Parts: sequence; structure tokens; C-alpha cells
Amino acid sequence: MGKKFLLISPKNRPTYNFRGDLLKAIMERGYEVVATGPDRENADRIEAMGVRHIVVPLSRNGTSIKSDIAYYRALLKVIKDEKPDVTLGYTVKPSIYGAMAARKAGVGGVYSMITGAGYTFTSRTVKAKLLHKIVTFLYKRALKLTDAVFFQNSDDMAEFVEGGLVKSDKCTVVNGSGVNMEHFTPKPYPEGLCFFMLARVMYCKGAMEYLKAAEAVKSAYPWVRFMLLGAVEQIQDSLPKHIVEDYVNRGIVEYFPETTDVRPYFEQCSVYVLPSYREGTPRTVLEAMSMGRPVITSDAPGCRQTVVDGVNGYLVPVKDAEALAAAMLRFVEAPDTVVGMGEESIRLCRERFEVGKVNAKMLETMKI
Repeated sequence: MGKKFLLISPKNRPTYNFRGDLLKAIMERGYEVVATGPDRENADRIEAMGVRHIVVPLSRNGTSIKSDIAYYRALLKVIKDEKPDVTLGYTVKPSIYGAMAARKAGVGGVYSMITGAGYTFTSRTVKAKLLHKIVTFLYKRALKLTDAVFFQNSDDMAEFVEGGLVKSDKCTVVNGSGVNMEHFTPKPYPEGLCFFMLARVMYCKGAMEYLKAAEAVKSAYPWVRFMLLGAVEQIQDSLPKHIVEDYVNRGIVEYFPETTDVRPYFEQCSVYVLPSYREGTPRTVLEAMSMGRPVITSDAPGCRQTVVDGVNGYLVPVKDAEALAAAMLRFVEAPDTVVGMGEESIRLCRERFEVGKVNAKMLETMKI
């Protein structure tokens, strides 16, 4: 009987978007691959890869203990029924409850991936501080049960180790999810200068700083184009819809909702921007780099490793809209730097973030 791999995912889209190449590599090694997801949305895209999909309802942003217990029990039942040889859970709840359930069910290889420290590590609200205590307690219990934990940057790993959440000998750092450079290929630049941000429209992603910086640049150079693509959700830390609409109605930014193919939007931009407060390793930045775009991003964990300041883009302080606008103006006032920095993005991406290199390290660690 062949071996089986189970991916415990918080959402279906990242399963085929961010983990698709990894799952294909595992199947090529003779494993049957199964993936859990919270519902059937986009499940056909997962199944088209040859991956069996099982629904395990999950409230990703909810704080109900009852809901979390139900998620853990549902995972435990699936794992006992499926009897996988290896499990991998990523993001907070799948990595925590997935590890607990897999170890309880007697799985031989139990792995978790920290794809970013998340809202409870970046926000300073009373609610976030309380949730942080709960999350760190659960991480300590769950990560103790794993065979190894993947981190997407060394800053997150250091914080987890220093905080006593996991032992250093269990940690492996990989360069994000990697990017398929045959799918995200370089494209010609647009005629006019255009900045682009792709992210959930949240404060922690730097969406407010992007809007403010766009307004500042636009006031001096009205011909510069600004694009924003991402879901405006009614969850904690999201920008209210009316704020985004105000910037759109005043002609400062062009807004686009979520899409299944982001490449046409990267093609329209000259420079990619992500002023996030903290990331694992932002996949959107890697996609932009692979397509030959310079990057402006935050000098923050996860983000800073994607840019060599002044070489393939610029690093700016977190939560600093003025510094972000100043970095944008460097491209506005010296547009001839776009091409050279874009070429450096491709070089750096090929050297560090090509998906095959990232997956090879993960497969080796998981003994697949």
C-alpha cells in the first residue's frame, strides 16, 4: 500500500495557489495526497490536481472555544479515518490543532508551518494582547508534538524560540512558499508609471499607508497610476469599505476585487508595493519579483528578506506613509531605474525563492 500525505489548510485557494507545486512534487514521489479545507469553494481546482479534498469547517478569524474544539475533533476523526503517514498544517489553527490531532491519532510524521506571526503578534489592542496569550499557550503545547516546524523567515523563528514556543532544533527556515518562475514570467512595463498593491485590505498589510502615500504622490504628479487589488472584508483589522471607496471616488486609486489570475495586474504595474507590518514571506512580492518588478516593502520581518535596499527596490519603516511616498517619488523622478531594479528582482528571485529550491528543502525535512 502506498503512503499518504495530508495537508491541513485554512482555505482552499492557498492550497492550489501557494502549495500546488509542493503537492505535485509529493505525488510524483508516489504519495496519495489529501487536503482539508473549510468548505467546497474552489475545491474543484484542488481535485483537478489529483488531490482528494475533505471539508473540515473552520472559522479562521473566530475566537469561539466551542468552534475550535469542534474543529479539532473533526480533524481528529479525519486523520483517524485517513491514516496518513505525514501531515502538514499551516497558519495558526491548522498548525496548532493539526499537530495535536495528528499526534493523538498516531501519525508518524507531524509538521507545522508558521506562515507569519499574524495579527496577535502585530496588533497592540487589548483584544489582540489577550488573544496573543492564548495563541502562545496553544503554540507551546502543539509545537512540542511536531517532528519539525517550518518558518518562512529567521525573525519569526527567533521570536518563537526566544519566547519558549518551540525548541531551536525543531526549526527549519524556508524562503516562503517559493514561486513558480515558469508561471510568473517577466513582461514589458506599461508606458506610464504605475504602482500596485495586492493584499487583503487590512491595516496590518499597510493598506492605509498605501492609500495615504498614493494621495501624497498623486497631489504632485496626478498622472501616476495606483492600483489596489484585494478583498475588503468585515473582520478584525480590515479597513472599512467606505474609506476605500473614498480614495477610489476621488480618483486616487483604482480598486479591483479578488481574482483567480493576478498576472494581468502585475503586467500593468511598474513597481510593486507591500507596506505590511509583518509577514512570513509575502508570496505576492515573490510573484512581482519573478515578473521583473522592483519592490517597495517594509523593513519588517518577512518583508525585508525580499529586497536589497537600493538594488531591487526600497525598504521603508513600518507604518510610515511619508517614507513610503518618498520611496515612490524616487521612481517617479528617476523612472529609468525601474528596468535595472526589475532585472535585479528576477536575479534575486531565481537565487533564493524559486519554488523547486524551497520545496526540495521541505521534502528533505519531511523525509518524503
